[in-house]
Amino acid sequence: MGGGRKRRRDGSEAPSIHPRNRYAAAAPDFAALAELYPSFRPYVSVSERGRASVDFTDFSATRELTRVLLLHDHGVNWWIPDGQLCPTVPNRSNYIHWIEDLLSSNLTPPISSSSGRVRGFDIGTGANCIYPLLGASLLGWSFVGSDVTDVALEWAKKNVENNPHLTELIEIRNANAASLSSESEAIVREPIRENVLEPVEDAAMQKPPVLVCVVKESESFDFCMCNPPFFESIEEAGLNPKTSCGGTAEEMVCPGGELAFVTHIIEDSVSLKNSFRWFTSMVGRKANLKLLMSKARKAGASVVKTTEFVQGQTARWGLAWSFIAPRNKVLRSTTPAKNHHSFMLQGLRREHGAFQVLKSIEAFFLASKLSCKIDTLSFSVDVTLSDEQTEAAILHGDDYAGSLEESSAKLQSVVKGVSFCITVFEQIPGTLLIKGSLLNKALSGTFSSLFSELEDALRMECLSKTR
Repeated sequence: MGGGRKRRRDGSEAPSIHPRNRYAAAAPDFAALAELYPSFRPYVSVSERGRASVDFTDFSATRELTRVLLLHDHGVNWWIPDGQLCPTVPNRSNYIHWIEDLLSSNLTPPISSSSGRVRGFDIGTGANCIYPLLGASLLGWSFVGSDVTDVALEWAKKNVENNPHLTELIEIRNANAASLSSESEAIVREPIRENVLEPVEDAAMQKPPVLVCVVKESESFDFCMCNPPFFESIEEAGLNPKTSCGGTAEEMVCPGGELAFVTHIIEDSVSLKNSFRWFTSMVGRKANLKLLMSKARKAGASVVKTTEFVQGQTARWGLAWSFIAPRNKVLRSTTPAKNHHSFMLQGLRREHGAFQVLKSIEAFFLASKLSCKIDTLSFSVDVTLSDEQTEAAILHGDDYAGSLEESSAKLQSVVKGVSFCITVFEQIPGTLLIKGSLLNKALSGTFSSLFSELEDALRMECLSKTR
């Protein structure tokens, strides 16, 4: 019998629910929950074959399911008034666990001012306050949840106060009030290079407070997260007939949609680059994800990561970026070490020719703080690690496992100059071969790891519109 994960038509693995998600092994048992919670019973239908289901186009049913799951599986008391955005617990848990993965990875070191307890900032926490409640109950994280509307602030506070075991972990902050109180303070933003973050057309001049003026000067966080307003109009927000999760105009809509809102987060992140280890946001459109990845890199992010969330009938992506030097990006590698790597990009459109891909390769390594030299005649990019990066890779990474004396001796034999070379070959129109050759043999693990990340980045950039 065929098991394993589902695959797309192009052969890549389809995304699945996060393995640490409470519902990864089995979906919620609606029939069992209906027996335990009489208030949920009217919303459960049982087919002739005995299969229990819930009508997700009914807001009251969706809200009651969320209430029951939070209480039954997380010990959290919860409620929201009619019309407010109603989250689904399994999907929101995926985002929490992805951030857990980012924090436990070796991509970036913890910020120096970080305490022992993980601290997060939820942008637009909403009346539901779902991310702080899940993060605190599942993992013991502390949170600041911000919002701008009276209803959202009132009910977020109620949801925290109704869980005395979590009240010390969650603070609800009025972003408008925090912004007004900071107007008299001199907040100097770090200048951004001209045209780094182009304004989104037709976006409102008056931007709502997001991070700058809401985060206090002395504060530091391990991450921020956001379920942004995805849409440009309330009419656009109501186009999905398969679900009814509610949502006010303030929660669902902003001028310029999610692209403008997340761009605002990126702009603010430049000013607060030393206050957060990771900046993250959910993204609803893959085309926007590519644009936002580019904006984060242009803003100076040292690491940019993405993921795809399982959202039932709806596709969602996660975007994360950091300005902290990616120490372990060149220090450690879990990829098998090889001296030569290659991969094919097939089905490319005209705008992704050999020259454009070559420039994308250069941009990738520059964003990784590596020195590059592009040769448009041979269609190659020479990549060089600095002496400090090379030393760090050998002494502290997986490229060389040995005693300190052996590592020091290894350093003396390291070849100076170019570390590795990436070359682009056009096979036939629409098909490119990308080859990587390692020149500094002491960096085989680092080379393999970076080449794998390059492949992921190019496939995301060049192939997403062709699928």
